[in-house]
Amino acid sequence: MVERWLTANDEAERAGDWRPLSEFYTEDATYGWNYGPHKDFMAVGRDEIRDLALGQEMEGLEGWTYPYQAWVIDEKTGDMLGLWKQVYEATRDDGSHYALNGIQGSWFKYAGNFQFSWQRDFFDYGNVSALFIELMKDKKMSDGMLARIEKAAPGNLPGWYPIGQAPVALW
Repeated sequence: MVERWLTANDEAERAGDWRPLSEFYTEDATYGWNYGPHKDFMAVGRDEIRDLALGQEMEGLEGWTYPYQAWVIDEKTGDMLGLWKQVYEATRDDGSHYALNGIQGSWFKYAGNFQFSWQRDFFDYGNVSALFIELMKDKKMSDGMLARIEKAAPGNLPGWYPIGQAPVALW
């Protein structure tokens, strides 16, 4: 499963289109994460995962990669924890890539048949904010990412819910 997932992620990154990853989820799967102090994100069902989590929420992230650093897998429960980094292709004046600091990862529940029944992502929202502010100050933010931020700023996109009000519990 991990090998298939990593190969599909590499293909999605190269294409700048993560929607094909939706085939790795059961029809009734859920995929969510916390979006800071006031919002959670939750996609319910494979169609929402494709259209919202892997479509809408990945818009503007072309040029970003998410290399996995390590996996922890419990074969008895089907829990899979993948730790990844978020790295942007643009570089700072010192040659280093813009990348998200802190710990990022995904907690998956394996459902068999090379599919997940749910996924929960986690990342340090403070570090995300700091990195995006740095990118804006350095004028390294892509046009796609600037458009995404403008569209998302009101906080009312499909799949975004006030804390504790998503149709499925986040954790």
